[in-house]
Amino acid sequence: MALFRRFIYRLPPDRLLEISERVYLFDCCFSTDVLDENEYRTYMNGIVAQLQEHYPEAAFMVFNFKEGERRSQLSDALSQYDMTVMDYPRQYEGCPLLPIEMIHHFLRSSESWLSLEGQQNVLLMHCERGGWPVLAFMLAGLLLYLKQYNGEQKTLEMVYKQASRELLHILSPLNPQPSQLRYLQYIARRNDFGSDWPPSDTPLALDSIIVRNLPLYDGGRGCRPVVRVYGQDPSSKTNSRSCKLLFSTSKVKKRIRFYQQVMLQQIF
Repeated sequence: MALFRRFIYRLPPDRLLEISERVYLFDCCFSTDVLDENEYRTYMNGIVAQLQEHYPEAAFMVFNFKEGERRSQLSDALSQYDMTVMDYPRQYEGCPLLPIEMIHHFLRSSESWLSLEGQQNVLLMHCERGGWPVLAFMLAGLLLYLKQYNGEQKTLEMVYKQASRELLHILSPLNPQPSQLRYLQYIARRNDFGSDWPPSDTPLALDSIIVRNLPLYDGGRGCRPVVRVYGQDPSSKTNSRSCKLLFSTSKVKKRIRFYQQVMLQQIF
């Protein structure tokens, strides 16, 4: 499977996808198959052996997008090797996006690792089942951050095209790309913020929601949208990063306004 630019004179190790120089993605991220513990360990051992032969003097770091707080299967499989595994969640509050502070940490860590003077460090990216959308977003963000590609939408679409429709279909009924595109614009235009990037935690006011294409329910006539806003509790005196429900429209059907399919801005 070919992704972006290839170096013809040296093919990447098997079961790895080359993203750019010294940045690789495990091909299991594209598979809908579930490997048992022994199969997974054999898979990883084969890849590590090739990497060590390919880069005998290199150090390796693995970014893994995983579910929950438990120790990842990847960490167990790589525990016998001198590889650093950094775990990130594969979603935040049910959305395949991460907080901007976490995105910034990932970008800075990746850049520092790859540019460390006097070393040819290698970066590997991996996700557990269901983690492909956030991995794709972070990968697109990294390419933009390192200025290896231009154009947020073009870069994001290019990454997403590497996954099969079957894989994307089973991951989420929602399309995360509009929100991901907005965050990629923050990354691509970070120089516009000067030294204030990532943006500081400033309370924002939600004035309106624009719905350009309404889903059709109620016999195909329109829909009754329920809006929920999550964020940090502004009244909390602690430094907790936990998220809470700040606002929600009524859940009682008869109290929810009905919107017909019209291409107009709807303000809630």
